[in-house]
Amino acid sequence: MEHALSPTTLSELRRPRPYPAVSVLTPTHRRATEHAEDRVRLRNALADAKKQLEADPAVPRERRIDVADQLDRALAEVDLGHAEDGLVIFAAPGEHQVWSLARTVPERVVLSDTFLTRNLVAAQVAERPFWVLTVSADRVALWNGGAGHVAEERAGGFPLTRTRENFDAERQMQIGDMPSTSRDETTRRFLREADTAMSRILRRYPRPLYVAGEQAALSVLDELGTVTKDAVHVRHGGLAHGTPDAVWQAVQPVIAAEENRTVETVSRELESARGRKAFAAGVDEVWQNASDGRIRLLAVEENYRVTVRADGGDHLVPAESGDMDAREDIVDEIVERCLDTGADVRFVPDGALGDAQGIAGVLRY
Repeated sequence: MEHALSPTTLSELRRPRPYPAVSVLTPTHRRATEHAEDRVRLRNALADAKKQLEADPAVPRERRIDVADQLDRALAEVDLGHAEDGLVIFAAPGEHQVWSLARTVPERVVLSDTFLTRNLVAAQVAERPFWVLTVSADRVALWNGGAGHVAEERAGGFPLTRTRENFDAERQMQIGDMPSTSRDETTRRFLREADTAMSRILRRYPRPLYVAGEQAALSVLDELGTVTKDAVHVRHGGLAHGTPDAVWQAVQPVIAAEENRTVETVSRELESARGRKAFAAGVDEVWQNASDGRIRLLAVEENYRVTVRADGGDHLVPAESGDMDAREDIVDEIVERCLDTGADVRFVPDGALGDAQGIAGVLRY
């Protein structure tokens, strides 16, 4: 199952497909006691997708068989033992993908000429993913972080390692686990290579970067690095060979402090926007401005969800799940639309937006 959504992957998912491109969305649960219910719901959703394929006169028989087979292959790849909060299956002629999301999704089957990506986009932003680079003189490891955890990422050449035979023992002036940075050119070259490899990762998967290591290593990266010298530094050695839990415990306080500063910054910007009358709040007002591309900064409370429908004009009104024309993922629609128009999207703790009804924006004009 897929988890990481890069700009390149998103662009590929959004390209037009030969009709039908099928998107199947279903909520899932992390608790094992609810996996049997999830399995039934998923099979029912796929059965519904196949019925729609069968009933659609625009789908030729050969293509219907192909897409139905892709749906079956996707089902075989689903591992509910590692389920999160939502599951998305994409199937089109000759291809399929399965995405696990740390954000719930509405139960839905959509046949179109593109895949339905807005829930993937919103889940990725809400998870607030980040990178952690742990550095030492003989190993640099990359960690993929988000939603209260980190896991070692073996990609882009990471982990980078040096054998102990490469060290000049007579020239080592040990500072923690870091040889003298002013005299050990081999170490400097090694860390420069790590910085270059990290820059390639960030070009493909841009997200905040934290670098953890002894002060000597961080000083070298300040001097020689490009992306790493501008990262948030965490003064903590011994993590390049550490466990995921050790890395998380070291970086979590720094990440929490950064997130608190972000919430404070967002609150100040929203308050300033109120005074300038460049402020929108509530799902209807925010949706209208998002549709016009007017939102520069969007703030959404983490668990804010609302079901709406059009009132017959240009406004949205509350609706019940399952109502005709109900839009159960309108928040995810807004998030994707704002990102598409270049807005900065920030998820904040529940209650942080006060009387803004869960969602607010700073307008460009």
